[in-house]
Amino acid sequence: MKVSVDENLCTGCGMCVDICPEVFEIPEAISTVKTTEITEEIADKVKEAAEGCPVEAIIIEE
Repeated sequence: MKVSVDENLCTGCGMCVDICPEVFEIPEAISTVKTTEITEEIADKVKEAAEGCPVEAIIIEE
């Protein structure tokens, strides 16, 4: 699984960081992915963050 954030869509609301701080962070005004290794243990949280993103800025590639 690969995950990325579309910087043009992200509003920096922080929902993804609240749901999955292991993967997402907001160093400035937008969310970024801080790790490329998505383990099985956190895959569900990454999917939950993507589903909860109000602007659908999180992209998951299986």
